[in-house]
Amino acid sequence: MLTLAVDEETQQAWDELRRTWFPPSRLLVGAHLTLFHALPGAHSDAIVAACAELAAGTPPFPLTVDGVRSLGRGTALTVSSPVLVRLHQTLQRRWRPWLTAQDAQPLKPHVTVQNKVSPQTAADTLDLLRADFTPAEATATGLDAWHYLGGPWRPLASLPFTG
Repeated sequence: MLTLAVDEETQQAWDELRRTWFPPSRLLVGAHLTLFHALPGAHSDAIVAACAELAAGTPPFPLTVDGVRSLGRGTALTVSSPVLVRLHQTLQRRWRPWLTAQDAQPLKPHVTVQNKVSPQTAADTLDLLRADFTPAEATATGLDAWHYLGGPWRPLASLPFTG
């Protein structure tokens, strides 16, 4: 799994929303913006090397948290950044033979703050979050690679943008 690292203030705000709205029994990891869900463990060294190369050539860049959307049985913050989309496309091209159908799709950057709830609970949460929503700026600071352990995650590598 590969996620985007963000500035500490943004991470804290996202984590707070997730703690507030995510079902406590399912809250195994903090808030995150997933770039790739299922990268093959057999290629971990190549994945980390590609991410390290990309991170070394990429300076931190801005993100806009620009909305709240429905996930059907949850809610998410939407995020936009042309730089992020290009970075994702670069890695997609490099890893195309390894990608699942989900990871081969165009990136729709978001941060899940609620999931695995009833459609009515999700709709109520969506209304509440939209009523109080204000767009925000954030900074992408790096890439985090993880081993998925069937629920919790174990860190594999943290690669800051240093470009």
